[in-house]
Amino acid sequence: MERVRGMKIAIDGPAGAGKSTVAREVAKKLGFLYVDTGAMYRALTLKALQSSVNLNSESELIALLNRMTITLRHEPGGQRVLVDGEDVTEQIRSNEVSKHVAQVASHPQVRRSMVEKQRQLAQRGKVVMDGRDIGTHVLPDADLKLFLTASIEERARRRYKELADKNPPPFEVLIEEIRMRDKQDEERPTSPLRKADDAIVIDTTNLSIDEVIDYILNLVAQKWDRGARTHGHL
Repeated sequence: MERVRGMKIAIDGPAGAGKSTVAREVAKKLGFLYVDTGAMYRALTLKALQSSVNLNSESELIALLNRMTITLRHEPGGQRVLVDGEDVTEQIRSNEVSKHVAQVASHPQVRRSMVEKQRQLAQRGKVVMDGRDIGTHVLPDADLKLFLTASIEERARRRYKELADKNPPPFEVLIEEIRMRDKQDEERPTSPLRKADDAIVIDTTNLSIDEVIDYILNLVAQKWDRGARTHGHL
């Protein structure tokens, strides 16, 4: 992998498909910058909830976004998310934030402002970025586009496990929340969740994280070592 030079890798997919975990590890193995765009929207959502900002008001959210500073800090143990200098890495994963982040992310001007920040982070070219509109909107010129998915039941199981020590809601409630999140993401008017035409689909339902990572690294190796362009499903 040391032969890999500059490359933009876009990883999209619905909530709970494993995007962040996979993207983070792929970036680590390649020595690339990892950009968790979902964490940026979660940071804004957390700040809005803490500040009692009306989540339906685009103007209030934009004003808040313009006042706050979101920092993605990369450490040996993983990415840390800071808001105005405060580490909120754990707080942004709370169920309350998860329930409202799609609402915040649905505002067109919020997305435009975030996309600008995300594109700036990707300028150097050695980047793995995950989200819901990376391959279709944020980085349409990405060298490799991937779309991770999984069954709703499997995604709910992963979410339940993630919240195991935080008093998670009933499993059936998580399934409904994920189903609603998918609906919001897919039906929002600005940059909805969808697979880019040239993206490779990876169904992670019955795959381990290591299997998904190895498959993606193999795609990277193919692209650089043999110039292959693969389109299809795993």
